[in-house]
Amino acid sequence: QIQLAESGGGLVQAGDSLRISCVDSGRTFSSDDIGWFRQAPGKEREFVAAISWSGNSTYYGDSVRGRFTISRDNSKNTVYLQMNSLKPEDTAVYYCAPDHADPLETIVVLRTITRDDFWGEGTQVTVSS
Repeated sequence: QIQLAESGGGLVQAGDSLRISCVDSGRTFSSDDIGWFRQAPGKEREFVAAISWSGNSTYYGDSVRGRFTISRDNSKNTVYLQMNSLKPEDTAVYYCAPDHADPLETIVVLRTITRDDFWGEGTQVTVSS
């Protein structure tokens, strides 16, 4: 069972910035690649960004590339997603998940997992126009 906890979401205006966090509360994840995903009401879960266990490699979805930055601090068991130039279409619940992805881009397939015990509660990001 996954024990990642997302936090930091909120209500912001279009053009604002926000940083959300993913913390491992139950085990160390310094050896895991981590992906951020999001799901808007009535839509399928979407891949957002991923970072390798070392932090040396990152990968972004087309809709956020150039605006979002993923990073990690393994000493704090935390992965961050810095979101700049937010748009109303970025409104969604954001989730993080671990994987051992080789290459890193293969982490996108996690978006198809529907088991409730795989995903945490997520953090809501709402961008008003």
